[in-house]
Amino acid sequence: MKLHELKPAPGSRKKAVRVGRGIGSGNGKTSGRGQKGQNARSGGGVRLGFEGGQTPLFRRLPKRGFTNINRKEYAVVNLEKLNRFEDGTEVTPELLLETGVISKLKSGVKILGKGQIEKKLTVKAHKFSASAKEAIEAAGGKTEVI
Repeated sequence: MKLHELKPAPGSRKKAVRVGRGIGSGNGKTSGRGQKGQNARSGGGVRLGFEGGQTPLFRRLPKRGFTNINRKEYAVVNLEKLNRFEDGTEVTPELLLETGVISKLKSGVKILGKGQIEKKLTVKAHKFSASAKEAIEAAGGKTEVI
């Protein structure tokens, strides 16, 4: 297959319906909106969640929980991702960002214990899970909380 032979899958591309373009189109005059009424008008219709004056569902249900404004969100890195570095490397949040392991620093970096680590590394992060700390030290590396 060559670039000029590429075609979309059959049935995946439909022609847009052009409403209000004459009687022969099947969608002329009222443009498929019927006769009169709120929904026939421009800008007509009701807002999201409106139930015709009945108390809407979102107001009938009780409120639950809250949002903690002081919440800290960490960029998480699993152990298996650290195997890309050479033995003896000092792994810092800046290095993780540079190499594309994480895309954003957020409130810091947390190392989690998923996967195996075969390299002897010095890992500097803001937080470590207990299993991650154990695994890094078992592999002969060091952990350092920033």
